[in-house]
Amino acid sequence: MVTYADRPWTKMYDQGVPTTLDYPNAPLQDFLRQSAKRVPNNPALVTNVDLPIFGRVSKSMSYQALDAASDALAVALVEKGLQRGDRVAIVMPNCTAFAISFYAILKAGGCVAATNPTYPEDKMAYQINDCDAEFVLVLSLFYDLVKKIQPKTKLKHVIVTNIKEYFPPVAKLLFTLAREKKDGHYVQSLQSGDFWFQDLLSQYQGRKPTVEVTPDDLCLFQYTGGTTGVSKAAMATHRALVANALQQEAFLTVENKPGEQETFLGAIPMFHSFGLVAVLSVAIYLGSRIILVVNARDIDDVLGTIDKFKPTLFHGVPALYNAINNHPKVTSGEIPLTSIRLCVSGSAPLPPATKKEFERLSGGKLMEGFGMSEAPVATHVNPVLGENRLGSIGIPLPDMDMKIVSLDDGTTEMPVGEPGELIMHGPNVMRGYHGMPTETENTLREIDGKKWLYTGDIARMDEDGYFYIVDRKKDMALIGGFNVYPNAIEKVLKDHPAILEVGVASIPHPQKEGQEALKAWVVIKDGATATEQELIAHCEGRLAQYEIPRRFSFIDELPKSAVGKTLRRELVRLEVEDREKELLSGD
Repeated sequence: MVTYADRPWTKMYDQGVPTTLDYPNAPLQDFLRQSAKRVPNNPALVTNVDLPIFGRVSKSMSYQALDAASDALAVALVEKGLQRGDRVAIVMPNCTAFAISFYAILKAGGCVAATNPTYPEDKMAYQINDCDAEFVLVLSLFYDLVKKIQPKTKLKHVIVTNIKEYFPPVAKLLFTLAREKKDGHYVQSLQSGDFWFQDLLSQYQGRKPTVEVTPDDLCLFQYTGGTTGVSKAAMATHRALVANALQQEAFLTVENKPGEQETFLGAIPMFHSFGLVAVLSVAIYLGSRIILVVNARDIDDVLGTIDKFKPTLFHGVPALYNAINNHPKVTSGEIPLTSIRLCVSGSAPLPPATKKEFERLSGGKLMEGFGMSEAPVATHVNPVLGENRLGSIGIPLPDMDMKIVSLDDGTTEMPVGEPGELIMHGPNVMRGYHGMPTETENTLREIDGKKWLYTGDIARMDEDGYFYIVDRKKDMALIGGFNVYPNAIEKVLKDHPAILEVGVASIPHPQKEGQEALKAWVVIKDGATATEQELIAHCEGRLAQYEIPRRFSFIDELPKSAVGKTLRRELVRLEVEDREKELLSGD
């Protein structure tokens, strides 16, 4: 009889993947310092811009230049008053200045609190104020927004960069002439006390920080849970991020060992731990090249970048892979995907059809994985060479312990194959939530002398140690006295040939007070059609009667988070708004 303590997943590791790793007793920025010494002239970051007439042009920053620039900015932060342990906000998309800022903050002894630059004013103000940041590094496009919220926060120092600063010369010139003012990037002058990013780099050029940073210092505040209530800052140490970067690297080394020859597609936002750890940190450790994508929602730009730079490693989300699969330039063969040998999909369940089609188009392998901001960032992935089990998030990374426990008491281990809450222990688990002792106590619990992270996900494990996410605890619906999981319903509906995307959630029953009903929000593929009756018929025989949605809305786009996760809470909000409109109209 297999038990969780047996760690059966280790038998499924690809040959050469160790079950345990040796972790250096060093802060995260040491990865950059080591690569800058080993491959100083190799490109670390590539900025690319698509121009009329000129086509796609690019500019690279070498490892040596990235190390030197982040050194200079680190000294500037210290001399402007940054103290060890202080949090520093970053308000930027994926760009060269983001990476410089990230490593500069770490070298200065600070803790990074990156936020989604497209957040509304109140949400951004909450996060910056919650983390007690006195410094913010911001793209000029968002300078006015930061200044607007500054009185609501503790911010004292605003450092501003322009997206054009790392453009190739011709793109910089054309951007200045034609788009800088039009697109909102132009800032005529900074307010008193604020600084230009480039001025600080010039002023402190050639200087190195002398702050002693230890592996147990806090490294990252990753905000999570904002779609389900008050946003929480998961606090991670340098030790945790170093561990997770090496855990991920261990799984990638089994085929053609990734390293200096690899090209990462930097499409996942680095203000999220998925992009920050799985892409930036792993690539910097390896000495690889990262092709920066400012906005992954711009599929034309993503595909142009793939076509020009031929990335080999591509971390993404199901919605992104699905959009690429269905893009006319891909389906026609105009843009090939054949450079891509390995992809890791996270943030949401990967539909089998999406995986199969992307692998057919690219000839590479698309592996489903799983992770959390509370264990930044990856905890499971399917093997590179071994079996990828459809519907499975794969097997735990080295040094991870897993259990499935009862939803009733949170401690009783469920028999293998039975669903319960997924809990985990490992070197990458967060320290806790900033300023939220009760939430921390509920999420991190001690069992037999170990701190276990309670994920809030309902999952099961098979006999070989492959894990399957059933659904989030909070998304489970109660229909006719039965537990119903929206994920399972979405998987069935996604198999319908007309459906591009679908989200399912429970809503208050419109006729039966105090009860719940299921509703599906459907995005139809271009040129395809489907009716409610056809979709209900598609579910017949595949789902139990109480699992079949009887209410549908056909919409143009699903609401998603920055990393492509469907926001079910937003779907329910849309339902409430529709009902209010009906009441107001008298229908």
